[in-house]
Amino acid sequence: MHVLILGGTTEARRLADQLAADPALRVTSSLAGRVDRPRLPAGEVRIGGFGGPAGLAAWLRAHRVAALLDATHPFAETMSRNAALAAAGTGTPLLALRRPSWQPVDGDRWHPVPDLAAAAAALPALGTRVFLTTGRQGIAAFAHLDGLWFLARSVEPPTAPMPAATEVLLERGPFTLDGERALLRAHRVEVLVTKDSGSAATAPKLTAARELGLPVVVVQRPPAPEGVRTAPDVAGAVDWLRALRT
Repeated sequence: MHVLILGGTTEARRLADQLAADPALRVTSSLAGRVDRPRLPAGEVRIGGFGGPAGLAAWLRAHRVAALLDATHPFAETMSRNAALAAAGTGTPLLALRRPSWQPVDGDRWHPVPDLAAAAAALPALGTRVFLTTGRQGIAAFAHLDGLWFLARSVEPPTAPMPAATEVLLERGPFTLDGERALLRAHRVEVLVTKDSGSAATAPKLTAARELGLPVVVVQRPPAPEGVRTAPDVAGAVDWLRALRT
């Protein structure tokens, strides 16, 4: 049984590692190729795009894929939409693996916004020293904010345009609470900007911001494509695939 995992997340690697141990399964993980040295999962790996929903559908047919698992980042909206269209067009069973959203607790000063443009619009009223953790592809939305200073953290170096006053920090999680506390203090951060990835590896920054009383601009995630079944974790995805095989 050939299983295709649309990956790039921690959950996708864990899922591939678990499924690849089953000799009855052929597991292929597809990575977008945006990271120079990705952490490769177990099983077969392909890197690069498919060419939209039609290209993905053709790949599913050509490689006789029996199940499609969308374990991309919660903000990979285009890829998730392409997966839904390709699965519907080929009759391939599809499950979206989506870790739960972060939830605010007492003491949090969250400012939910629908997108990066709204996050940029909210910043001038909240602070002048910004810790930006939206990934390298999101920095351009803040490029016009010349009156603010940014500490932009990403795995890969961002490209222009970006704010004039930007210090880039190249790091990959998981991050520790002690480390995030020290980072916020050392750079005198006044406001944090993050996407609602729901990742445990990057959640310590939220705790550190709460302890320091900092406002947090939270970009809300897009919904999963309509009609697509979801699972919150690797165990749920494995159970879905097991039921599919019986």
